[in-house]
Amino acid sequence: MAIVVNKPLPEFEANATGGLRVTNTSHVGQTMVLYFYPKDNTPGCTTEAMQFRDHYADFVKEGTHVFGVSRDNMKSHDEFKTKLELPFELIADTEEKMCHMFGVVKNKIMYGKKVKGIERSTFLIGADGLVKEEWRGLKVPGHVEEVLNAVRALKVEA
Repeated sequence: MAIVVNKPLPEFEANATGGLRVTNTSHVGQTMVLYFYPKDNTPGCTTEAMQFRDHYADFVKEGTHVFGVSRDNMKSHDEFKTKLELPFELIADTEEKMCHMFGVVKNKIMYGKKVKGIERSTFLIGADGLVKEEWRGLKVPGHVEEVLNAVRALKVEA
């Protein structure tokens, strides 16, 4: 099932750092941000994680949970989280189930070779469990502020 704005999240279950289990219904009643990124400890992904970290208190103030999602394993996530002092959890989607469900797996050309990679994407899920907004193929600068503004706009609509 594809992700569609203004439709409920499809059923999923995933493991996150901190021993947390995240599902499509685990955060109903609260706003949730799922941001998909290519790989732990790469320049763009590090910058993006640090920007979510630096604005985390603002997301919490708005009653919003933030989760980073990549194909990296839990050991890599734990090290990345510790190194950057991330206050939010990272979901290990090693089997790419969430990545495929959200349609973020793309063919890319790296060093002249075709590889399967993750397209940097973010999804905002409302307290009602509906996908409220999506950003695909995005650039890191200014993105976290844009997501935060969308979270605030949801509050105004409610």
